[in-house]
Amino acid sequence: MTVGKTEIDTLVVGAGQAGVAMSEHLSKLGVPHLVLERNRIAEKWRTGRWDSLVANGPAWHDRFPGLEFDDLSPDGFAPKERVADYFEAYARKFNAPIRTGVDVKKVERNVGRPGFTITTSEGVIEANRVVAATGPFQRPVIPPIAPEDETLTQIHSAEYRNPQQMPEGAILVVGAGSSGVQIADELLRAGRKVYLSVGQHDRPPRAYRNRDFCWWLGVLGEWDAAAMKPGREHVTIAVSGAHGGCTVDFRGLAHRGMTLVGLTQSFNDGVVRFQGNLAENLARGDENYLSLLDAADAYIERNGLDLPQEPEARSTYPDPECVTKPILELDLAEAGVTSIIWATGFAVDYSWMKVDAFDPNGKPQHQRGVSSEAGIYFLGLPWQSRRGSSFIWGVWHDAKYVADHIATQRTYLDYRDASQRRVEEGSKERA
Repeated sequence: MTVGKTEIDTLVVGAGQAGVAMSEHLSKLGVPHLVLERNRIAEKWRTGRWDSLVANGPAWHDRFPGLEFDDLSPDGFAPKERVADYFEAYARKFNAPIRTGVDVKKVERNVGRPGFTITTSEGVIEANRVVAATGPFQRPVIPPIAPEDETLTQIHSAEYRNPQQMPEGAILVVGAGSSGVQIADELLRAGRKVYLSVGQHDRPPRAYRNRDFCWWLGVLGEWDAAAMKPGREHVTIAVSGAHGGCTVDFRGLAHRGMTLVGLTQSFNDGVVRFQGNLAENLARGDENYLSLLDAADAYIERNGLDLPQEPEARSTYPDPECVTKPILELDLAEAGVTSIIWATGFAVDYSWMKVDAFDPNGKPQHQRGVSSEAGIYFLGLPWQSRRGSSFIWGVWHDAKYVADHIATQRTYLDYRDASQRRVEEGSKERA
C-alpha cells in the first residue's frame, strides 16, 4: 500500500527515540504531522547493536517523563529489546502518526512556493517543514588505516553481535569508548585473547556514595553544559550498564588478562603500530574519574547530605606490565590475531537532504536543532543543546524546543492583517 501524494504540515523522518519524542510534542501543540520510518519503531535498538547491549543509564534516568519501566528496578539497566518495546508503547500512548516500512529517498525545497517535496519509497509527500530525526549513528566509520588484508576478519562494532560470531584466534578491539570496552569485556569473559587499543577517554564512576553517575552529573549541572570543552572533541566516554552496572577500570581488565595498547597508529606488512600514549591516556581518564569524586564529595559536604563514605572508590590496581612496558608494535600473525573490531564511531549521512543546511563537511548547521535552512530541523544530535542531548531524556527536551519553534512559525504564517480580515469577514456575511 503506497502513501500516494500526501500533504502534511510537518514531516518527521525517523521513528527512534528522537522521532517518537518529536511526535509527542507536535501532537500536544496540535501540529499536523507524519512520522516515517524505514524499518520498525526503534529498530536500531533491536538489531543495530550487539545481543547483550543494555542501556548505559539506569531505568529511572534513561526514559521519557510520561512513562516508566514498570517491570524493572529504577536502578536497573534496560536490555535493548526492552528499550525498543518501551518506545513502541510510548508511541501508542498518544497514537503517534507513524508509518513504518517507508524509506525517505530525497528532500528538496520547492521553487516559487513554500515547503518541500519529499520522495519516498511509497510516493511523494508535500510538507511545510521537515524534521530529520535520524540521530547520529547513521554511517559506521572505519578509519583509512585499516589494513587491506584478506586473512583478517574486520568488522565495525555496529556489526558485532556476540563472541560466537568471531573466528578462532585473538581479537584486536580498536576504540575504548562505551561500545569498545563493553565488547572487549564480553570477549574476555568468553575466554578470548583480547587486545584493546585505548585512546583519550572520560571514565566516570558507575556509581559513587550510593548515587549513579547520571544523578551526580545532574546535580552538579554537567548535563546542562551547553558546549564541549575545547580540545575534547575526540574524547570518548567509557561507561557501562552491563552486568548490573560497574565502573570501567582498564587496569582491572588488564589484570583479568586483557592486553591494553595505545592509540592504533598504522598497519604495515602484517604489523600494527601503536602510539606510546597508553599510560598518559589512562592517567587522563583517572583525572576525570577522580575529579567527579572530588566534586561529589564537595557537593555532599556543602549540602549536608547523609550519604555513605566510599574510600575504596579511590583505590586503584597497580599498573600491569602492558602499561609499564607498553607494546608499540605487534605482529598480528605471531600474536594469533585473526580479527579486528573497529569501535571507532559513526558519521552522519544526510545525502538524501538536498537542502542548504550543511557545512562543507556535510554536518548540520543549526542552533538547538533549528537549521540554517528555514523549515528544516534536526533532532537527536550529540550536544544539540547540551551535554545531555545524547541521552534518552535529553532528546525529549530537545524535541520540545524544536516543536515550540515550529508552533511559533505556524502562528506567524497564520497572521492576517486588518484588511484581509475585513475581506474574509465580508465574504462570510455575504455567504
